[in-house]
Amino acid sequence: MTPGRAGAGWLAALLAAAVSLVSGCTASVDPAELPGVYRDDGTGAQLRLASDGTFSAVDVVTDGSSDPADFSGRWEWLGDRAGGDFVYLSVDSGGLGPVAGLQLYPSGGNTVEFRPDPDGPPSLRLSRTAAP
Repeated sequence: MTPGRAGAGWLAALLAAAVSLVSGCTASVDPAELPGVYRDDGTGAQLRLASDGTFSAVDVVTDGSSDPADFSGRWEWLGDRAGGDFVYLSVDSGGLGPVAGLQLYPSGGNTVEFRPDPDGPPSLRLSRTAAP
């Protein structure tokens, strides 16, 4: 085996191991388990994902810089169809102004996050709670 081929084989094995480690660290999301009430006790924000595909949000800041708003609409789990696991919120009414929709990211356990930049930190993290 030539030195170039040996190095390429080693690199391929290393990359395969890295991919398996990373994929093992991400929890798969079962869309049937997403409906529920999520809150941030620090801000009072609340998001309700209903099993019929509707949602309502109260006192939610989606981008980290705007005022809290109440809004509602429909939600849909896009999963891998959109290149990443997220819930798409189609906003029908409320105090967000002209916005087509928002992305909500499950972040493991019983939490979801709003992230204006998918690669950046969350602007708001909400934890599942018992329905009132």
